[in-house]
Formats: sequence, structure tokens, C-alpha cells
Amino acid sequence: MPDPEIPVVSIRDLGILRDLSIAADGVTIEAIITPTYSGCPAMSQIEEDVGAALAAAALAPYRVRTVLAPAWTTDWITEAGRARLRAYGIAPPQQCAAPNAHADRGRPLRFVPRAAVAAESVACPRCGSVHTQELSRFASTACKALYRCLDCREPFDYFKPY
Repeated sequence: MPDPEIPVVSIRDLGILRDLSIAADGVTIEAIITPTYSGCPAMSQIEEDVGAALAAAALAPYRVRTVLAPAWTTDWITEAGRARLRAYGIAPPQQCAAPNAHADRGRPLRFVPRAAVAAESVACPRCGSVHTQELSRFASTACKALYRCLDCREPFDYFKPY
């Protein structure tokens, strides 16, 4: 099912749909979703779409549950999702953590300032140039920044890493 704000990627590819499983009662199908950020305006639509898809597949009873912890991270975006973002003209986010870092839930969470993304390290999704410039911290949605390629002169969204 496509993301309501970026229809070229699925909610599974974005890591929003985290799990489908049988609930503790052994009968109910439980879909676990996590918002990209706490104020994401698309979450009610995503919840409704997941429920409609489960109902259309005759997979009742079902429950759609929003889980906030661990918090969503752009590291959950699949490689296929990153490729679709790039093909759509959105620069995919850079990796925030080492691969599988979020799988180890036994480690304490440490809050430290993240180094700012250098504009020259964000590749243009159209021509591949890293000769780019941030124009605005916010673009078409709060989770993206607006950049411009200084080689092909095209503006593009950059999906900010979280």
C-alpha cells in the first residue's frame, strides 16, 4: 500500500508498517505501524488504509496498533524504497546508524548532537552530482529539506535522516 504523501513508496518500504502478526488471542491479525514523526498528519489515513486492506483481503478480525517505541528512523527505509525515492526525484536519507544498530534493543539510548549533513554530501537524485546546496530546512513535508543541484540547476527534496 502506498504512502499517502509519497505514493511511489509503500508504507512497508518506508518502515512505517513494522509488523503483521497474530495477536495473543490466536485469532486477531495485528498490524503494527509507527509514525515517521509524532505529528505526522498522514497516520490516521495510513491506519485507515491498512484496515481497509485487511478487510478487503477478508482478514478479520484485525487490529491496527500504533507503536511509538522504538521511534521510527530513516534507517528502516528499505533499499528498494531508497531507489524509488531517488527515481521519483527525492534524495533518499543517508544512513544514521551502523547496519542493524536498531536491532539491538538491549543497549541504552544515548542522545548526542548529530553532525549536520554537509550539503556537498547530498547527491542530486536527477544527475548524481554532490555539488548541491540546501535552500530550506523544510520542503513539501516537515520530514524533507529543499535542496538545489548546482550542476543541473534542478531543485529537489532531501528526505532528512532521523
